[in-house]
Amino acid sequence: MTPTRSPAATSSGPRKPTSAELAKAAGKGLRDVLAPRLQVLFCGINPGLYSAATGHHFARPGNRFWPALHAAGFTPRLLHPSEQRLLLKGSCGVTNLVNRATATADELAPAEFVSGRRRLAAKLRRYRPASVVFLGLGAYRHAFGRPRVAIGRQPETFEGAEIWVLPNPSGLNANYQLTALVKLFRALRKSTALKSRCDGDRSSRRGHPLRPDRAD
Repeated sequence: MTPTRSPAATSSGPRKPTSAELAKAAGKGLRDVLAPRLQVLFCGINPGLYSAATGHHFARPGNRFWPALHAAGFTPRLLHPSEQRLLLKGSCGVTNLVNRATATADELAPAEFVSGRRRLAAKLRRYRPASVVFLGLGAYRHAFGRPRVAIGRQPETFEGAEIWVLPNPSGLNANYQLTALVKLFRALRKSTALKSRCDGDRSSRRGHPLRPDRAD
């Protein structure tokens, strides 16, 4: 599917999508926030209807992604989902394992996780992020066939990228409150910052960079 600009993303600024727009968003995709050789690529499960309707990742009010990101030190201030492209300045990006909007992730078929893994592998080979962070334990287990994987950094890599598995930041995930999410995001940031200092500037040692994907 081809991600499209949402009617809820207007030139006058972000607004709450209507019920009709939410219903129409089912099945739509969402544009990646992606550039070559990022330090961290966050990978959500799939877009919710609210995110697909607005065109912004983790856009539903109550989602803890943006607050956790800021509290962990990834962003200098709390970003609104409509400011998602500013993540690139901090060498972070966002994609989804399955780029099909649903009301809940339970609507996804197991085969979609497997095919999503293949598509993600192609992105990693092209853009070469240092780390890929899966935001959803169950989704990672389905996609990689590893039912016993636990939260945190994984011992293996995926297409050369370090793997982290963190909880789904959705407000519906009662197993992890914001303070617990922030603690995990801070551990991620500390690890990636250390790796960045050890590796130096990745892009300066790998030839000419690719152009970032455009948002429009």
